[in-house]
Amino acid sequence: MSQYALAVDIGGTKVESALVDADGQLLDGSRDRRPTGHGSTSDELADAVRAVVAHALAALPEGAVILGTGIGSAGPVDLAAGTVSPINLPAWRGYPIVELVASLVGPGAPVTLRLDGVSLALAEHWVGATQGIDNALAITVSTGVGGGLIVNGRLLSGGTGNAGHIGQLQVRTRPEGESSESVTLEVLASGPHTVRWAQELGWSGSRGEDLARDYAAGVELAVAAVRRSATALGEAITSVTTLLDLDVVAVGGGFSRVSPDYLDLVRAVIDEAAYNPYATRIRVVRSGLSDESPLIGAAALVHQAHLLG
Repeated sequence: MSQYALAVDIGGTKVESALVDADGQLLDGSRDRRPTGHGSTSDELADAVRAVVAHALAALPEGAVILGTGIGSAGPVDLAAGTVSPINLPAWRGYPIVELVASLVGPGAPVTLRLDGVSLALAEHWVGATQGIDNALAITVSTGVGGGLIVNGRLLSGGTGNAGHIGQLQVRTRPEGESSESVTLEVLASGPHTVRWAQELGWSGSRGEDLARDYAAGVELAVAAVRRSATALGEAITSVTTLLDLDVVAVGGGFSRVSPDYLDLVRAVIDEAAYNPYATRIRVVRSGLSDESPLIGAAALVHQAHLLG
């Protein structure tokens, strides 16, 4: 009998769902995506979830069963209440997402909610770049910066479910003339913020792809912007590694590929910034997951439930 997890991913710009098997493979034809955004109403967001879940469930083969549902969501989340309050979706504040999805799936299949970055860490540990590693960090550098942790072989969720919000770490003293917001890793390292910083200094490009092109060509401002991002990420990894004594960090997300040597730049910062020698032993590797990683992470909450903290 085939057994699947129903995976639901809730991000700032889209919701997705699919059926995922015990090997981390998406069932053909089960994946569906609906766009969302900052201006979406609560009803529109709920309707998008209903649509993608209905699509996935309709693809369930005859005789197959749903073991459970995993929801990976942008945060903050509240595990006890089963609610989400994604920063980029202001219409949802304390929205009862577990209750909604459970009503769509029906009884008999548990629904598990976790922060999307936390789910990502579990996916990397399951079928990605940190398989077999008991102390690992997973980071995605894209429109934002998110992350999750495996500590002593268990997924670290924290008291409310929001452990892993590495993008909100303060990684350096506030620079002269910049707002207090600019000390967070997300503002210093994410793609859109890095592009904006370069533009404010006179760079003429408009996208991360332009930054990648100009970095390869040696354009001074593009090089400075990419190095600024990598430096902030390296400093944040150093801080987390010093605190938790980690073995591996897997870095993914579109902006982490802005230059071929991005991870080398991050590695160099760790070697320079670490105060304690043990923090330099962390290996920096590329994510072993594809663009399906949010769904695989949500499915891991079902198929790898024994690792949930």
